[in-house]
Amino acid sequence: MAASPLHRFLVAKARTLKSRAHRLTTLSPATVGLRPQDLRHAPSRAHFEAANRRLASIDAVIRQRLEELDRIGPQATPSDRLLALAMVEREIDRARRSFGMFFEVFAQRGSAFAPALAAHDVIAADCYRAVRKAAPRIFSGSLLAPVTYLEHGYSPMTMRRGVTLGRLMGERNPFPLIRIPWDREKPWQATFLHEVAHNLQADLGIWEENQHAVLERLVTEDLPARAISIFGRWHKEIFADLAALLLGGPAVGWGMAEFLAHPEDKVMTYRPGGAHPTGLLRGLILAEAMRSMGFAREAEALETVWRGLYDPRRGHRIPQVLLDAAPRAIPAIVNEIMYQPRRNLSERSLARVIPFTAADQAAIEAAGRALVAGSVPAGLAPRFLVSACRYAFTGGADIVAVSKRIIAHLTREAAPVPARLPAAPAASGPRAPAPASRRAA
Repeated sequence: MAASPLHRFLVAKARTLKSRAHRLTTLSPATVGLRPQDLRHAPSRAHFEAANRRLASIDAVIRQRLEELDRIGPQATPSDRLLALAMVEREIDRARRSFGMFFEVFAQRGSAFAPALAAHDVIAADCYRAVRKAAPRIFSGSLLAPVTYLEHGYSPMTMRRGVTLGRLMGERNPFPLIRIPWDREKPWQATFLHEVAHNLQADLGIWEENQHAVLERLVTEDLPARAISIFGRWHKEIFADLAALLLGGPAVGWGMAEFLAHPEDKVMTYRPGGAHPTGLLRGLILAEAMRSMGFAREAEALETVWRGLYDPRRGHRIPQVLLDAAPRAIPAIVNEIMYQPRRNLSERSLARVIPFTAADQAAIEAAGRALVAGSVPAGLAPRFLVSACRYAFTGGADIVAVSKRIIAHLTREAAPVPARLPAAPAASGPRAPAPASRRAA
């Protein structure tokens, strides 16, 4: 008996699906078009292996769905057969999205932007190295280093290790990815340290602990409930700003302020439900943090600039309860996040785990002068070069020339980025995973 047109149609659809299965399972430098000369700027073999493990796990599900499809005979209803086909297609879609994301990230290391991306990788790895040095047992095991890539968008953004990504239909991210806007690709943006700080917060396991501590501290300050709720909602972004300051010093505060400086309508407007502090208050938080670190002169200068640009008396769209609470809330939040011990930091403060000293600041300022004179100082930590560049630019250095020297230094002279960040004995105490989300600066 001849098969019906409906049966032939469904068989044909199944065959086309099977022809698309198992095609996107492996990535290699050659697959993404990297040449031998590109490999020095490429992510490590361990990063490719991590991506391939993720693709292999998806492919295993595809095989399972195909087996289920084959077990469905022609006696099944058309609806059942369509459902089985859809289950296969969903997993193929997941493979395509995952393959495509990793392909796009890795393939950029064969472009003219590859040296700048590799320089950012060096800076990110150095931030983790600084934490390892100050707290050798803080991370359990080895960690794949962050990888940077270029994409459209106004600000940098991060996708943290282990979070589920909507663009991958719920697949988990195997290593941190930090997006850099195309026009911010030079490795002297303070916002990059902010994004690295988001990853550090997640990998240190203090995401929820930090939020609870901030809320409890503001309650003890007897602030209005609405102000407590809003400042508590901003805890992630405030943490990243403060950790970035500890990674790079006062220059990071100035760099973040430059990033935040917009017309008054934006900076003086409260966004209900937003994760980022209102610009007016965010600038004052940066100044307070600089002051708490012992850099009063820089803090006063930044606050003077910020208050000169943005004066609520000229008009604003910020709840008055926030403005009234800010003089007490801001110092309390800065103290709580930077200087109070955390259980998941083995009862140490963030400022102890990411130490920044007056000697570090002196070295950064000296490096800025060296950059103005046309040289890159040897031995300066890569994360400090971000700050040194700002002092060089305010000192009259040519931005393009300095950028080229910094990229060349980080990619040729600095220590190569390791495949994995160094392993250390497990730290004491459990760490809760960070909730899944993507955050922009």
